[in-house]
Amino acid sequence: MRRREFIGLLGGVVAASTRHARAQLLTGSVRKIGLLWPGTAPPASPRMESFRQGLSESGFVEGQNLVIELRYAQKGPQQLTELAAEFVRLQVEVIHASGDLAPRVARQATTAIPIVLISDDVEGAGLITSLSRPGGNTTGLTILSPELSAKRLEVLTEILPGLSRVAALWDPTTGRSQVTMTEAAAKPLNIKIQVLEVRQREDLGAAFDVARNEQAQALNVFSSPILSSLYREIITLAAVYRLPAIYQWKEHVEAGGLLAYGPSLAGVWRQSGNIVAKVLKGAKPADVPVELPTKLELAVNTKTARSLGLTVPPSLLARADEAIE
Repeated sequence: MRRREFIGLLGGVVAASTRHARAQLLTGSVRKIGLLWPGTAPPASPRMESFRQGLSESGFVEGQNLVIELRYAQKGPQQLTELAAEFVRLQVEVIHASGDLAPRVARQATTAIPIVLISDDVEGAGLITSLSRPGGNTTGLTILSPELSAKRLEVLTEILPGLSRVAALWDPTTGRSQVTMTEAAAKPLNIKIQVLEVRQREDLGAAFDVARNEQAQALNVFSSPILSSLYREIITLAAVYRLPAIYQWKEHVEAGGLLAYGPSLAGVWRQSGNIVAKVLKGAKPADVPVELPTKLELAVNTKTARSLGLTVPPSLLARADEAIE
């Protein structure tokens, strides 16, 4: 086939696809969902790719029979109220919200539109009645952040024997559950936790200064969409201050962080896409049990460890799902 003929054929296919999508839109078969992200920049990879994969597994494909309206809080968390109200005006069929604050804001905006969340601590935040029967217009996943933030202390003690002072970066919009559970886990380990509030990027430098001045030996980065959106800055500062740090997501270790222990980021977002699809097919959020992560990952960056003068114990390497050289 000649190149000109091929291009003409391709153009005809694209035009037909466009007409088909428009026809679906006119007949109301295109579904519309709103994605409310509390970070100041769009969700970093692999979130959106995995979310779309979860939706497509149930037959919902963006650009064909699905529209995803993404909104993120460029001006800070205070913008979430405005963005949630916009979704109500757009008459989206489902609102997807991450963290504890964004789902709470979405619930304040509407009791009619279903909300599917990825929550740090869904029960502690008071977002549902119970995991098995959420009630109201909300369901989704809880990623067990308080329990896992506490568990990360144990991982830190393996690479830092004798650890006694740990700074913790904490986003107050996630509530106090991570603080409370981590402090409780620290007592039998004889570790003192120094909680440092970070509400925005500008707070990071001061937080690291305080950690250094208080002689913190390591850093635990608590779970939060806002803190997660600042991961590159946190990894850079941890290297500058020579502070061994543990994160929630494996991707942060791939970007240069020392350690990570938590759910599979891709798995969580794919799972949430599956739940949104259930709701689009008619399931009532009140009757859809809140799900838990299906996979936890331990990752270590041995190159970062060497730069900090640390030796990774063979037992830790043997358990790691991923070791970055």
